[in-house]
Amino acid sequence: MGQKIHPTGFRIGITEPWRSRWYAPKRTFGQLLVEDEKIRKFVKNNYGFAAVSMIEIERTREEVKVIVSSARPGLIIGRKGSEVDKLREELEALTSRHITVNIIEITKPELSAQLVAEGVAQQLEKRAAFRRAMKQAVEATMTAGAKGIKIRCAGRLGGVEMHRSEVVVRGSVPLQMLKAHVDYGFAQAYCTYGVTGVKAWIYLGEYQTEKQKEAADGPDA
Repeated sequence: MGQKIHPTGFRIGITEPWRSRWYAPKRTFGQLLVEDEKIRKFVKNNYGFAAVSMIEIERTREEVKVIVSSARPGLIIGRKGSEVDKLREELEALTSRHITVNIIEITKPELSAQLVAEGVAQQLEKRAAFRRAMKQAVEATMTAGAKGIKIRCAGRLGGVEMHRSEVVVRGSVPLQMLKAHVDYGFAQAYCTYGVTGVKAWIYLGEYQTEKQKEAADGPDA
Protein backbone atom coordinates (compact mmCIF):
# COMPACT_ATOMS: atom_id res chain seq x y z
CA MET A 1 0.00 0.00 0.00
CA GLY A 2 1.30 3.46 -0.87
CA GLN A 3 2.13 5.70 2.11
CA LYS A 4 1.41 9.21 0.85
CA ILE A 5 2.01 12.49 2.69
CA HIS A 6 1.80 16.14 1.68
CA PRO A 7 5.41 17.20 0.88
CA THR A 8 5.01 20.62 2.57
CA GLY A 9 3.22 19.21 5.64
CA PHE A 10 6.02 16.62 5.93
CA ARG A 11 8.62 19.42 6.27
CA ILE A 12 6.68 22.08 8.22
CA GLY A 13 8.21 22.83 11.59
CA ILE A 14 11.45 21.07 10.60
CA THR A 15 12.81 22.78 7.48
CA GLU A 16 9.75 24.73 6.22
CA PRO A 17 8.15 27.63 8.13
CA TRP A 18 4.45 27.57 9.09
CA ARG A 19 2.12 29.31 6.64
CA SER A 20 0.04 30.75 9.51
CA ARG A 21 2.08 32.17 12.39
CA TRP A 22 0.04 33.00 15.49
CA TYR A 23 -1.07 31.61 18.83
CA ALA A 24 -4.62 31.50 20.23
CA PRO A 25 -6.38 29.93 23.24
CA LYS A 26 -8.62 26.92 22.61
CA ARG A 27 -11.89 28.89 22.60
CA THR A 28 -10.84 31.20 19.72
CA PHE A 29 -8.50 28.88 17.79
CA GLY A 30 -11.20 27.40 15.51
CA GLN A 31 -12.65 30.83 14.68
CA LEU A 32 -9.22 32.21 13.67
CA LEU A 33 -8.43 29.08 11.64
CA VAL A 34 -11.68 29.51 9.63
CA GLU A 35 -10.83 33.21 9.21
CA ASP A 36 -7.41 32.31 7.77
CA GLU A 37 -9.08 30.02 5.23
CA LYS A 38 -11.56 32.78 4.26
CA ILE A 39 -8.68 35.24 3.70
CA ARG A 40 -6.78 32.74 1.53
CA LYS A 41 -9.85 31.85 -0.55
CA PHE A 42 -10.77 35.51 -1.04
CA VAL A 43 -7.29 36.53 -2.22
CA LYS A 44 -6.92 33.47 -4.47
CA ASN A 45 -10.39 33.82 -6.05
CA ASN A 46 -10.17 37.60 -6.62
CA TYR A 47 -6.45 38.01 -7.40
CA GLY A 48 -5.55 34.62 -8.88
CA PHE A 49 -4.84 36.38 -12.21
CA ALA A 50 -1.76 37.94 -10.54
CA ALA A 51 -0.09 34.47 -10.26
CA VAL A 52 -0.41 34.17 -6.46
CA SER A 53 1.55 31.13 -5.26
CA MET A 54 1.42 31.45 -1.46
CA ILE A 55 -0.48 33.44 1.19
CA GLU A 56 1.08 33.62 4.67
CA ILE A 57 -0.73 35.06 7.69
CA GLU A 58 0.78 36.51 10.87
CA ARG A 59 -1.35 37.75 13.77
CA THR A 60 -0.76 39.94 16.78
CA ARG A 61 -3.37 40.99 19.33
CA GLU A 62 -4.18 44.15 17.33
CA GLU A 63 -3.68 43.31 13.65
CA VAL A 64 -3.49 40.65 10.95
CA LYS A 65 -0.55 40.71 8.52
CA VAL A 66 -1.25 39.07 5.14
CA ILE A 67 1.89 38.27 3.08
CA VAL A 68 1.07 37.53 -0.58
CA SER A 69 3.74 35.96 -2.83
CA SER A 70 3.00 36.83 -6.46
CA ALA A 71 4.79 36.62 -9.81
CA ARG A 72 2.91 39.74 -10.99
CA PRO A 73 2.90 42.06 -7.95
CA GLY A 74 2.06 45.13 -10.07
CA LEU A 75 -1.45 43.75 -10.73
CA ILE A 76 -2.16 43.54 -6.98
CA ILE A 77 -0.50 46.85 -6.05
CA GLY A 78 -2.14 48.83 -8.88
CA ARG A 79 -1.50 52.45 -9.88
CA LYS A 80 -0.05 54.32 -6.85
CA GLY A 81 -1.11 51.42 -4.59
CA SER A 82 -4.84 51.80 -5.30
CA GLU A 83 -5.49 48.06 -5.77
CA VAL A 84 -3.63 47.01 -2.62
CA ASP A 85 -5.62 49.59 -0.61
CA LYS A 86 -8.82 48.15 -2.06
CA LEU A 87 -7.69 44.61 -1.13
CA ARG A 88 -6.90 45.73 2.43
CA GLU A 89 -10.34 47.36 2.81
CA GLU A 90 -12.09 44.24 1.45
CA LEU A 91 -10.18 41.99 3.88
CA GLU A 92 -10.99 44.33 6.78
CA ALA A 93 -14.69 44.16 5.83
CA LEU A 94 -14.42 40.34 5.63
CA THR A 95 -12.72 39.86 9.00
CA SER A 96 -13.64 43.04 10.97
CA ARG A 97 -9.95 43.37 11.95
CA HIS A 98 -7.10 45.75 11.15
CA ILE A 99 -5.24 44.27 8.16
CA THR A 100 -1.74 44.93 6.78
CA VAL A 101 -0.97 43.59 3.28
CA ASN A 102 2.61 42.87 2.16
CA ILE A 103 3.38 41.84 -1.43
CA ILE A 104 6.46 39.72 -2.19
CA GLU A 105 7.60 39.32 -5.81
CA ILE A 106 8.47 35.86 -7.12
CA THR A 107 11.38 36.46 -9.48
CA LYS A 108 11.36 32.93 -10.98
CA PRO A 109 7.76 31.67 -11.35
CA GLU A 110 9.09 28.57 -13.17
CA LEU A 111 10.50 27.37 -9.81
CA SER A 112 7.18 27.73 -7.94
CA ALA A 113 5.37 24.37 -8.01
CA GLN A 114 1.96 25.98 -7.41
CA LEU A 115 2.37 28.34 -10.37
CA VAL A 116 3.67 25.51 -12.59
CA ALA A 117 0.64 23.33 -11.71
CA GLU A 118 -1.75 26.24 -12.34
CA GLY A 119 -0.04 26.98 -15.67
CA VAL A 120 -0.54 23.38 -16.86
CA ALA A 121 -4.17 23.44 -15.63
CA GLN A 122 -4.86 26.67 -17.56
CA GLN A 123 -3.46 25.12 -20.75
CA LEU A 124 -5.65 22.03 -20.29
CA GLU A 125 -8.71 24.31 -19.92
CA LYS A 126 -7.74 25.89 -23.25
CA ARG A 127 -7.80 22.39 -24.79
CA ALA A 128 -4.04 22.10 -25.23
CA ALA A 129 -2.57 18.58 -25.57
CA PHE A 130 -1.78 17.42 -22.03
CA ARG A 131 1.55 15.77 -22.92
CA ARG A 132 2.80 18.90 -24.66
CA ALA A 133 1.67 21.15 -21.77
CA MET A 134 3.46 18.93 -19.23
CA LYS A 135 6.63 18.67 -21.34
CA GLN A 136 6.83 22.46 -21.86
CA ALA A 137 6.41 23.09 -18.11
CA VAL A 138 9.12 20.52 -17.27
CA GLU A 139 11.58 22.04 -19.75
CA ALA A 140 10.95 25.61 -18.54
CA THR A 141 11.49 24.58 -14.89
CA MET A 142 14.71 22.67 -15.60
CA THR A 143 16.03 25.59 -17.67
CA ALA A 144 15.31 27.93 -14.73
CA GLY A 145 17.71 25.92 -12.55
CA ALA A 146 15.69 23.21 -10.75
CA LYS A 147 17.42 19.94 -9.77
CA GLY A 148 14.36 17.90 -10.72
CA ILE A 149 10.61 18.06 -11.40
CA LYS A 150 7.68 15.67 -11.47
CA ILE A 151 4.25 16.58 -12.90
CA ARG A 152 1.23 14.28 -12.63
CA CYS A 153 -2.09 14.82 -14.41
CA ALA A 154 -5.10 12.65 -13.59
CA GLY A 155 -8.63 12.61 -15.01
CA ARG A 156 -10.28 12.10 -18.38
CA LEU A 157 -7.10 13.08 -20.21
CA GLY A 158 -7.76 14.08 -23.82
CA GLY A 159 -11.51 13.70 -23.21
CA VAL A 160 -11.47 9.88 -23.35
CA GLU A 161 -14.14 7.86 -21.54
CA MET A 162 -11.84 6.34 -18.93
CA HIS A 163 -9.98 8.07 -16.09
CA ARG A 164 -6.20 7.67 -16.20
CA SER A 165 -3.06 9.42 -15.01
CA GLU A 166 0.10 10.52 -16.78
CA VAL A 167 3.44 11.36 -15.09
CA VAL A 168 6.45 13.22 -16.49
CA VAL A 169 9.69 13.19 -14.45
CA ARG A 170 12.97 14.97 -15.18
CA GLY A 171 16.02 14.97 -12.92
CA SER A 172 15.87 13.80 -9.30
CA VAL A 173 12.91 14.33 -6.91
CA PRO A 174 13.84 12.80 -3.49
CA LEU A 175 10.45 13.06 -1.74
CA GLN A 176 11.48 11.01 1.30
CA MET A 177 14.47 13.21 2.29
CA LEU A 178 13.68 15.91 4.87
CA LYS A 179 16.81 17.86 3.97
CA ALA A 180 15.64 18.09 0.34
CA HIS A 181 13.77 21.30 -0.51
CA VAL A 182 10.81 19.95 -2.51
CA ASP A 183 8.16 22.51 -3.48
CA TYR A 184 4.67 21.10 -4.08
CA GLY A 185 1.68 22.54 -5.93
CA PHE A 186 -1.81 21.34 -6.85
CA ALA A 187 -4.34 22.80 -9.30
CA GLN A 188 -7.53 21.69 -11.02
CA ALA A 189 -8.49 22.17 -14.65
CA TYR A 190 -12.25 22.50 -15.17
CA CYS A 191 -12.67 21.07 -18.67
CA THR A 192 -15.92 20.44 -20.59
CA TYR A 193 -15.51 16.67 -20.09
CA GLY A 194 -14.73 16.84 -16.35
CA VAL A 195 -12.16 17.96 -13.79
CA THR A 196 -8.47 17.13 -14.28
CA GLY A 197 -6.10 17.31 -11.31
CA VAL A 198 -2.53 18.56 -11.79
CA LYS A 199 0.21 17.98 -9.19
CA ALA A 200 3.76 19.34 -9.40
CA TRP A 201 6.85 18.54 -7.32
CA ILE A 202 10.00 20.64 -7.86
CA TYR A 203 13.33 19.73 -6.25
CA LEU A 204 15.30 22.93 -5.58
CA GLY A 205 18.32 21.44 -3.80
CA GLU A 206 19.15 20.81 -0.14
CA TYR A 207 18.18 23.38 2.49
CA GLN A 208 21.68 23.50 4.02
CA THR A 209 23.29 24.12 0.62
CA GLU A 210 20.79 26.92 -0.12
CA LYS A 211 21.52 28.63 3.23
CA GLN A 212 25.29 28.41 2.64
CA LYS A 213 24.81 29.95 -0.84
CA GLU A 214 22.70 32.80 0.61
CA ALA A 215 25.34 33.43 3.31
CA ALA A 216 28.06 33.50 0.65
CA ASP A 217 26.07 35.93 -1.52
CA GLY A 218 25.20 38.19 1.43
CA PRO A 219 28.39 40.32 1.77
CA ASP A 220 28.61 40.90 -2.00
CA ALA A 221 25.05 42.28 -2.07
